[in-house]
Amino acid sequence: MKILLVEDEVKSGEYLRKGLREAGFVVDWARDGAEGLQLALQESYELVILDVMLPLLDGWQLLRELRKVRDTPVLFLTARDEVEDRVKGLELGADDYLVKPFSFMELIARVRTLLRRGPVRESSLIEIADMQIDVMKRRVTRNGERLDLTAKEFSLLHLLAQRRGEVLSRSLIASQVWDMNFDSDTNVVDVAIRRLRAKLDDPHPRKLIQTVRGIGYVLEEGE
Repeated sequence: MKILLVEDEVKSGEYLRKGLREAGFVVDWARDGAEGLQLALQESYELVILDVMLPLLDGWQLLRELRKVRDTPVLFLTARDEVEDRVKGLELGADDYLVKPFSFMELIARVRTLLRRGPVRESSLIEIADMQIDVMKRRVTRNGERLDLTAKEFSLLHLLAQRRGEVLSRSLIASQVWDMNFDSDTNVVDVAIRRLRAKLDDPHPRKLIQTVRGIGYVLEEGE
C-alpha cells in the first residue's frame, strides 16, 4: 500500500518514513505543501499523512484543494493541538487527527484503521479460488494451509489480488511494491514472482499467477 507523507521537518520525516516502510508500506515523502499537493493529485495513494504547518502551502490549503477532486483518506499529524484546530481539520475533510508527540504504535493502528475503511472500502478478507488473504493480519492461506511470506511477497500478492484479472506491467509492480522506477536491466519483479509462485502455486495443481508474455503478470482464478 502506498502512502504520501507530507512533512517539512527532516528528522521527523526520516523517522516516519523509516517506520512506515518497516511496517510494510511504500512511502513517498514531500517536504512542502506544494510538492505534497502535486504528488497527491498526480499519483495514486491509499492514504496521505499531512502536517499543518508547511512551507509554500499549509496543510489546510492542501486539503481544501485535494478534496475538490480526490477522496483519498487524510490523517493530520501535527503539533497543532487546540480543539479548534482538530475541529477545523476534520471539517475540512480529514479522516483523522493525531497530535505530536505521538506513539508510533498508535499512528500505525490509526493508519490501518483508515485503510480498512478508506474510500475504496476494501474488504479486509480477499478470497480467490482456495486462497484467502487477511489484509489486516497480513496472513495468507491456500487450501487452509498458511503461507510464510516475506513483507515484500505479501505486498506483491496483495497488489495482484486487489487488481485480480488485470494484467499488471513490471514497471507498475516495481513502482507500487518497491517504490522504484523500473530499470530494464533488473529482473527484481521476475525474481519476486518466481519466489511467490514457489510458495503460492507450485504445491497446487491450480495456478493463480499467470504470465502475459511481453507485458507482465495477472492473478486470476484460472481453471
